[in-house]
Amino acid sequence: MKLNQLRDMVAIVERGSLRAAARDLVQAQSAMTRSIRTLERELGTTLFDRESKGMVLTPMGKLFYQRASSVVNELRRAREELEQTSGDMQGMVTAGLSIMPHVGMLPYALPVFRKKFPRVKLRIIEGLYPALEAGLRDGTVDFYLGATPQTNPAAGLVTEVLFENTRTVMGRKNHPLSKAKSITELSDAEWATTSVDYNAAHDLNLLFAKYKMPEPKIMLQAHSAMSIMVALTSSDLLAILPMQWNEFALTREVLQVINIREHLPAPSIVCVRRSDLPLTPASEFFCDMLRRYSAADTALPC
Repeated sequence: MKLNQLRDMVAIVERGSLRAAARDLVQAQSAMTRSIRTLERELGTTLFDRESKGMVLTPMGKLFYQRASSVVNELRRAREELEQTSGDMQGMVTAGLSIMPHVGMLPYALPVFRKKFPRVKLRIIEGLYPALEAGLRDGTVDFYLGATPQTNPAAGLVTEVLFENTRTVMGRKNHPLSKAKSITELSDAEWATTSVDYNAAHDLNLLFAKYKMPEPKIMLQAHSAMSIMVALTSSDLLAILPMQWNEFALTREVLQVINIREHLPAPSIVCVRRSDLPLTPASEFFCDMLRRYSAADTALPC
């Protein structure tokens, strides 16, 4: 078994086809086909089903891919770590961020990182921890920063609590309910919720129940920050969002906080990463820059 065989297999899975993988690796398709067939003979099993739409992993292929991708990604990170430590600032950083770090941390961390590592590529994934856990384990994702997981992370991952957060009620500028002072004044409002940061619909239902209000009228569920921004700016929907939205440059001119007296807690913001291996210098620096910021003028201790 050779490293290039593992690399070829991982490339086919990640690029979605033999043709795309060959193009990405600048190899002939015939050479990659021979590489995979040799690997299958050595393992004594079929890794891919050859279908009309492309190559699809078999059950045994899925099992082997988990190990192969981990090996390939760790070797990539090891090479990048050596190169970056010796001054060759290239490579890639892949970070998973929930909605709060996107609006409250990334705008301030990104320019600092780009100045320090101008030749390092950034890959940023918007999502919650459960969707990113597999990538953290196999090394395709360097770290996750965002809302705390509802369940404990898998073995081999470590969680660091960065800070506690709060949420606010937000709507468009000049919203008819903008003068409300209590959640009870919003009982007839229509709501948008997001599954990006947490189960906001569940939290909203609990909040209404706490104050003996009827169930909230949840009329829209968004799965991205862009969706929730469009929904709020183009309708009278309200949403409970992390406080950092009020400082976000793309929203503060079109959205406003409805200053109700009730305290609206939010999930803690955490960093999840592998416990057994260090981040590359570039990944460590980017993670550290994100950790420093929670809003435009609020620096957090590292």
